[in-house]
Amino acid sequence: MVRIRLRRVGRKKQPSYRIVVTDKRSPRDGRYIEIIGFYNPRTRPDTMELQEDRALHWLSVGAQPSEAVERIFKTLGTMDRYARLKQGEDLEKLLAEATAAAEARETVSPKTEYAPMSKEAKEAMKAARAEAAAEASVKETVVKATEPEASEESEDVAATEEATEAIAEEAEESDD
Repeated sequence: MVRIRLRRVGRKKQPSYRIVVTDKRSPRDGRYIEIIGFYNPRTRPDTMELQEDRALHWLSVGAQPSEAVERIFKTLGTMDRYARLKQGEDLEKLLAEATAAAEARETVSPKTEYAPMSKEAKEAMKAARAEAAAEASVKETVVKATEPEASEESEDVAATEEATEAIAEEAEESDD
C-alpha cells in the first residue's frame, strides 16, 4: 500500500520534514518513491510547500495520507480540491487555484526559527510581564498580611489545649 507521510530531516532537536510518497512498510526515514513537499513546524507561521499536482495524482491513484499529512493537506486546501476533482472539476482550474492560494500565503524564511517581533509587540510583552510581576507582589502582600492572623489562631488553640489539660489534671487529683 502506498502512503503519503512525513520524513524527518534536519539536525538534532531542529526537525523539519519532507512530505514523501512511500511504501507503507518502509521505515520513517527510509526509502521513498517521490518527494512532493516540505513542512517546517519551527517557523511562525509554519512553512508548508507542496507540489499540488503530484499530491492530487497520488491521492487519485489510491495513496493514503497519514494523519499529520492529512492535516497539512486540509490547511493548504488540498483535500477540498481533491474532493472537487473526484466530482469532476477540471484539474487545470484546481491547480491554478492552488497556485493562487500558495502565492497569497505569508512567506517566512525556512531558516528562521520565529519571525522577528515588532517594537510594539516587544513593548506589549514587557508591559504584560510588569503587570504579572505587580499581581504577584500584591498576592505576596496579601499572604503576609494573613499570616499573623493564622499565628494568633494557633496561639488560641495552644492556650485552649493547656486549659483542657489543667482541668483534666485537677479532676484526677480530686478523684484521688
